[in-house]
Amino acid sequence: MVFLNILQLTEALIGMPKLILRVIALLLSTGAFTASAQQFPTRAVRYIIPALAGGGFDFVARTISPRIAEGLGQQLIVDNRGGAQGNLGTALGAKAAPDGYTVVLTYIGTLAIAPWMYPDLGYDPLRDFAHITQLTSSPYLVVVHPSVSARTLKELAALAKAHPNQLTFASAGTANQLAGELFKIMTGTKITHIPYKGSSGVLVDLLGGHIALGFTSPEAMTEHVKKGRLRALAVTGAARLPGLPNVPTSKEAGFPGLDVKGWYGVSAPANTPRDIVTRLNTEFTKALRLPEVRDRLSNAGYDPVMGTPEEYTAFVASEYARWGEVVKKSGVTAN
Repeated sequence: MVFLNILQLTEALIGMPKLILRVIALLLSTGAFTASAQQFPTRAVRYIIPALAGGGFDFVARTISPRIAEGLGQQLIVDNRGGAQGNLGTALGAKAAPDGYTVVLTYIGTLAIAPWMYPDLGYDPLRDFAHITQLTSSPYLVVVHPSVSARTLKELAALAKAHPNQLTFASAGTANQLAGELFKIMTGTKITHIPYKGSSGVLVDLLGGHIALGFTSPEAMTEHVKKGRLRALAVTGAARLPGLPNVPTSKEAGFPGLDVKGWYGVSAPANTPRDIVTRLNTEFTKALRLPEVRDRLSNAGYDPVMGTPEEYTAFVASEYARWGEVVKKSGVTAN
C-alpha cells in the first residue's frame, strides 16, 4: 500500500523541478511522510538490558516485558549485554537506529554517575537518548555487621571519625558506592571503599564480618536483618520499609540529605520519532499500572514509577547534576 502511494505521488509530481523531486524522495525514504505511530511496531522490538541475566536489572525488565509485548502486539526480545557496570550495553542502545525497534533499560549508574567517572563512555546521557519513562525507584539500606558497635547513623559517623579508614564499606556498583561517598562527605569521615563485581560477594563478606558496612538493596538484606545476622541502621528513602518497620529513615536518623534512591527507566536512541516515544511510554506506563506487576515489583523492594517522557528527561538531568557534584567532591574515579 505504501509502495502504491509513492508511485501515485511520483506520477502526480512529474514535471516538477528535479531538485524538488529529490527532496521529496529523501523525505519519503526517511519516513517523513509515513504515519510511524500507526504502523509501529511491525516486527519484534529489542530490549537491551545492560547486565548479565539475574540481579536487579534483569528482574525489573523481565517483570514488565511480557506485558509490553502484549500491548505492542509484537515480541519484546530481551537482550542481556553485560560489561563495564552497564556502560557497554547502554552505549549499544545509544548507537542503535532511532526507529523504536531498540530500547534500553537505563538506571542511575549509567545515566547519572558513570558519565562523571569514565572519560569516554561512548554515549552522552542527555544528548544521545530519547527518554521514555522512569520505571522504578528504591531506597538503599545502610547495614552493618553485628560486630560493629554502632546502632544508629550518628553512632556510625562518630565511630568512623574516631577510627579514620579503619571501617570498610562494600559496593557492587557505582550507585551503591556513591551513596557511601555521600555519607562520607556529609559526615566528614574516612571510610575505606571495597568494590565488588556482584552483590552476592557483598552479601557473603558482610555476613562473614569481612566488611563492616554496606549501602545495599533492601530485598537482599531484609531476611538477614530480621534474623540478626546484620543490623540495619537506616533506609535512605522518605518512608520506612514495610518489611522493616522499626528501621528509621535517614531523615529520622538525623541525615535528611542522605535521601538516596536507586532507579530504573527505559530509553530509546535520540531522534526516535516523537509519536513512537509516546506509544512506548503508553505501553510501559500501562504495564506498570497492572496490579500483578506493581505487586511483584513492590514485594522485591521496587516502587513502581510512571511519568511522561518530559518528566523522565528532567529527572535524569537533575540526577546527573546531583551526582556530578558528589563525584567531584569525593574525588572517586572508575575502578
